[in-house]
Amino acid sequence: MLDLSHPAHAGGGIFDRLDAEWAALCADTAVHAAMTEWLVTDHLADDVAAVTDSWVCTLGPAQLLAALRPRDGAMTDALTDAVLRALLRRAAGRDRSATLAARIVVQAMIPAAVRMTRGQVRPFGGRSFDAIGHMTVAALFEVACSGRIHTRPGRPAANLALDTLRHVCAELAADREERGEDLAVAEDLADSAPGPAEAAEAWAIRAAAASAGLQPAAVMSEAEAGRARLELLELVLDAMESGTLLPADGRAIAWHYSTEPVPDATAAARTGTTAGAWQRRRSRAVSRLTASLQLRPAA
Repeated sequence: MLDLSHPAHAGGGIFDRLDAEWAALCADTAVHAAMTEWLVTDHLADDVAAVTDSWVCTLGPAQLLAALRPRDGAMTDALTDAVLRALLRRAAGRDRSATLAARIVVQAMIPAAVRMTRGQVRPFGGRSFDAIGHMTVAALFEVACSGRIHTRPGRPAANLALDTLRHVCAELAADREERGEDLAVAEDLADSAPGPAEAAEAWAIRAAAASAGLQPAAVMSEAEAGRARLELLELVLDAMESGTLLPADGRAIAWHYSTEPVPDATAAARTGTTAGAWQRRRSRAVSRLTASLQLRPAA
């Protein structure tokens, strides 16, 4: 198993190493047997076999990855979410099977990890692509093992990406602070347009918000992508994760405080309630969110 506590060797990058290790896992008969047993136990074997054109008895890492990475590259279908949540439940354990489950989650998320890594490489200095890639993979592995994601509403892949990006951004921010004034001056030379790090973070927040049903439309407009809107969505997502807000509470806030608010009557019709009840839900939700922010320790 890949040792994530040590940097990648100079002769091969972290993602090359992951792919090489994955090939070895796919050839391991014991791993095949474990995958089949997990899928049968979780009542997912028949569905995975169907979408991968396989027999249940032949299911292994390759078929599991195919189910986790639909051909269009988007982790959006119900089976993908169910398989990923099942793996995340196992990854939250403390035995060897938990490590294997987390390793499969990492492999499934490599495309997202590569995008995050590219977004954090700075043209004016800082860590290399491979160094940030190693940091991203380590953060992804840690988040997968945390036991937080599979209980969270919304798409598990989007939540994984969001938490991983937060870890990476925090570590890189600390690293830049330690480097001192030279790097700070270099950063000031960049233009005022959002950089790749900000774009990557915005993408992760939008994806998580869409998965949680906080976006009134399928695609966020340019105006909706503003910093204030993203900050509101992030606050609501955090409150939902902590249990301060229910999913319906989060939608009541996010749908109303938008550049194109959803009318209360429309929102009520969507959710099977009345406009008055929806307004009261929003008012209570805003009060709880405000109170929770006031209780936060100063940074």
